[in-house]
Amino acid sequence: MAIDRKQLEELCEHTLSETHFSTGPGAPGLGERITGKVRDSYLDPVKAPGRRTIIVSDRVSCFDRVVGTIPLKGQILNQMAAFWFHQTGELVHNHLIDVPDPNVSIVHECKTLPVEFVMRGYLTGSSSTSIWTAYESGARVYCGHALPDGMRRHEKLAAPILTPTTKAEHGGHDALTSREELIESGAISEALYDDAHAIAQRLFAEGSRFAEKQGLILADTKYEMGLDQSGQILVIDEIHTPDSSRYWRLDGYEKALSEGGSPAAIDKEYVRLWLGEKGYKGEGTPPALPIEVRVEAATRYIAAFEQVSGQPFAPNFEAPALRISRNLGLG
Repeated sequence: MAIDRKQLEELCEHTLSETHFSTGPGAPGLGERITGKVRDSYLDPVKAPGRRTIIVSDRVSCFDRVVGTIPLKGQILNQMAAFWFHQTGELVHNHLIDVPDPNVSIVHECKTLPVEFVMRGYLTGSSSTSIWTAYESGARVYCGHALPDGMRRHEKLAAPILTPTTKAEHGGHDALTSREELIESGAISEALYDDAHAIAQRLFAEGSRFAEKQGLILADTKYEMGLDQSGQILVIDEIHTPDSSRYWRLDGYEKALSEGGSPAAIDKEYVRLWLGEKGYKGEGTPPALPIEVRVEAATRYIAAFEQVSGQPFAPNFEAPALRISRNLGLG
């Protein structure tokens, strides 16, 4: 890693917490801003028809709530997503066009499907809606999938399963659902759901294969998909990043499982667990993340990028807003 903890502590004062690149009277901009939990999107149907500019901030979201910022997180997520879009480009179609800045991606504009496609390979999780929480409480059917008795926490499932959730409006909670419920409600057609399911299966199989080669386990992940102007399904948002995925270190997994412990993780589960220890599960105001937690999370994000991709992370230390403005030709 080309950055030490002291530098990360200093960068905690200069994170990209929000963006302001909307087009205004007499001011060049990127169009209309649409704010998500972590990403800010900009649309300008006149200057950039059919395209969307996505700026990945340093915000971190847990339990469907923004809980603070982590230095360099936006750069890491954007570059890891780009890595995976290129890595899987021949396997499935995706929305990426260009990466003009460490925090920015230019993508095809799509009509987002109203489903998050969550692939799970292991009985794990810590949130109130996780598969392990449901299983521990006695549930043996999860998102339409039957689960056998006698399984242990973090144990591998017989085969990966798709456990979809609805997509909540900004500030809301995604809700567990199933193939049958989604089709019956009219949220998505049977054919479209099954096509998206097949794409998710291919991506998860490739992600798991590649992760194992890098000494990691891809325990679970989520995919978002949309339809382009021709009606083709494209994978959008991100693929196999530490925000959308749970990675464990392969060495030590069996020992942790046999001893009833948790496998060593290199994703934002660290932040989620810290919040859980403070009694926060997504309701009310989250506790402020101390600098030591933010720095530790940043080192884990960097480690995740490097171990998953096999490439060194090269951070850019310029003031992010000024750099983004320059790289996008805004002045």
